[in-house]
Amino acid sequence: MSTTLTEKSAQERNKELALSMVASWNRWELQGIIKHWAPNIQHFSEDRPVSSKAMVRAMEGGLAAFPDLHLNVKSIIAEGDRVCLRITVTASQQGEFLGKAPSGTEVTWYMLEELRFDDGGQVIEHYDVFNYLPMLKKLGLAPADVL
Repeated sequence: MSTTLTEKSAQERNKELALSMVASWNRWELQGIIKHWAPNIQHFSEDRPVSSKAMVRAMEGGLAAFPDLHLNVKSIIAEGDRVCLRITVTASQQGEFLGKAPSGTEVTWYMLEELRFDDGGQVIEHYDVFNYLPMLKKLGLAPADVL
């Protein structure tokens, strides 16, 4: 399958927009992410539908518990109208998380994001999958020997 120059240009634009959203996370500016969402965006977290309101609450909760979080994009791939990112997140627990008082513990977790863009560059579908297990182990919220 050959890709036209126009499709390549849209893919590059979408990758740039996705990286712009990551940069907003790294500045802790949620509006820098939300402004890229289409009004009718559909969110899915580990294949469960999530409303935009619930997604924003989860993002705010994450920043409350881990206000210094940093996303490091390990890879980014664009195909058609979709962009996938493989991300490593580092942070320190400075707020309550899952009932655990702030500990200052430095943690790491991993995530995959898939974003589907419309022709105007707005995100119309958002999928995420998280691997919180390394963080949960470090915080003592999961047994250290769990794979």
